[in-house]
Amino acid sequence: MAKWDNMLAMLWMLRSGKKLTAAQIADSLEISVRTVYRYIDALGASGVPVVAESGHDGGVHILESFSETPLFFNTLELRALVDAYKFAVGAGYPYAKELESALKKVENGLHEEQRHDLSLLTSGLDVIAPSRPPSVVPLLRELELAVKAGQTIHLTYRKENAAQDEEREVDPYGLAYDRSEWYMVGFCHRAQAMRTYRVDRIVNLALTEARFPKPEPFSVSAYFRSQLEPEHEENALLVVIRIEGEPDTLNKLCSNWHLRHYLTERTDREARFLLDVPSMNKYLPKYLLSFGTSIRILEPVELKEQIQELACAISRHYMNDAD
Repeated sequence: MAKWDNMLAMLWMLRSGKKLTAAQIADSLEISVRTVYRYIDALGASGVPVVAESGHDGGVHILESFSETPLFFNTLELRALVDAYKFAVGAGYPYAKELESALKKVENGLHEEQRHDLSLLTSGLDVIAPSRPPSVVPLLRELELAVKAGQTIHLTYRKENAAQDEEREVDPYGLAYDRSEWYMVGFCHRAQAMRTYRVDRIVNLALTEARFPKPEPFSVSAYFRSQLEPEHEENALLVVIRIEGEPDTLNKLCSNWHLRHYLTERTDREARFLLDVPSMNKYLPKYLLSFGTSIRILEPVELKEQIQELACAISRHYMNDAD
């Protein structure tokens, strides 16, 4: 651990108000007693009132005036930090342990009553994490470091339902989290094009000696969204689509991978989308028909007519079977 990290960790230990011996601090931080005293001198020079008392009841502590200095977090902010930690763990965030350590430092600065109140406030929310291979977190750490260093990686990658794994070299540009999965965006040397890889399908990862310059500016989230969005036909006419339905039904409709990118307005009873006409004609009639009478198309008229024709065609098909 770096010097300043150790000094900060020691400061948080002392903020609890307890007297600690130099040996106790040294054991906790895995440093020497001599280093502890150097840190005491450095903190004192920085204006922190650290006192080291000798004798039977002696020890290292901070004057009460400093230890009672409040943290600049209100109750709801503290709750948000704890809840954010739960979501981070649920998402498989690669630095969840470090985040937990940071939260403990914050909690160490609270009074007992504050800790009790915080526990009550945060006990009602849990995040159910999806099952992931245990290798995902170390892979995310390695990928993040490779992105930061601009270092080419060698991947063994397993595509879904593929007969065998693939070997490829990739320049990793960044990571994205979407729909409960982690993805890596990078330039594939074999394909000579940008590609997106699901991290849980990386069988093996090795750093190479090669370095690369990441294009500037580059936004991983913007690129990732562009890959998920269906492509518009060039110069195609855009049309407003209004759909009425119950809130739960509209929730399902608006979360569709295809439609969610085109949502422009949403109320409890209505959703509006802006979509190009070719995509509307190709994707929507059959999909919207699957909702049956739980939704109603308000506009455009052309989409309503297509669904009517499709429903009539299905009806005629089964009427013929009856004959």
